[in-house]
Amino acid sequence: MSDVQSTAERTQKKGPARAAEASGRAATGKVADTALAPVITIDGPSGSGKGTIACAVAEELGFLYLDSGALYRVVALASLNASIAEDDTESLVNLAETAPIEFTRSLCGDSEVLLDGQAVTQQLRNEGVGDRASRIATIESLREALLERQLRMRRQPGLVADGRDMGTVVFPDATLKIYLTASAEIRAKRRHKQLIEKGMEANIAGLLADINERDDRDYNRAVAPLVAADDAISIDSSALTINEVVTKVLDFAGNRL
Repeated sequence: MSDVQSTAERTQKKGPARAAEASGRAATGKVADTALAPVITIDGPSGSGKGTIACAVAEELGFLYLDSGALYRVVALASLNASIAEDDTESLVNLAETAPIEFTRSLCGDSEVLLDGQAVTQQLRNEGVGDRASRIATIESLREALLERQLRMRRQPGLVADGRDMGTVVFPDATLKIYLTASAEIRAKRRHKQLIEKGMEANIAGLLADINERDDRDYNRAVAPLVAADDAISIDSSALTINEVVTKVLDFAGNRL
């Protein structure tokens, strides 16, 4: 990943000056420090690889990382554990507001998601949890409840956030917005490969049907539908490797940070 590293080095050289400027302005009381921290958003449909890319970009830049989907998944997991129905909006919102959710570290690659003090990272990748998360994410009041949790992740030296509405709703003033996509067939094959490598049973036809169903919900929901921000840079990763996409994002970041 020499190309990726060299790009990151060019980008990071600008980081100290920007951070110093931010600290100075924050010290004057003119604006909150969190509002000055640069943000890179990576939005896209399920299985597009946005989490993997965002994670790698955060590591290269030394930025914090926000997996917004994990917040929805942990609420979904908690609701399943508590046998809360999908249409019990009041209970779901209460979970979103009060559930003891903790990320042991914000830096990507070395973090664990805790629910009530218990590690649940692996459980969050369960297909049933993902499906429940996709469904409850259509609830406006639940999304509002999780918004503050996400905004608090914006800290120096910067943040890379991935999700469905990071660039359109959560961080509309982001320094760089990426919209990452891939064909449904490619996304199904990638997911199938991941599950097989983990020793789990998987059926491509079933995964493709699930992806198409989630896409339909995400694109057509009334609240914060999945859509590229007007100022987002679109990248189709169907024929690209992870390193190639990461390099593209870092190149774009190098011109903005």
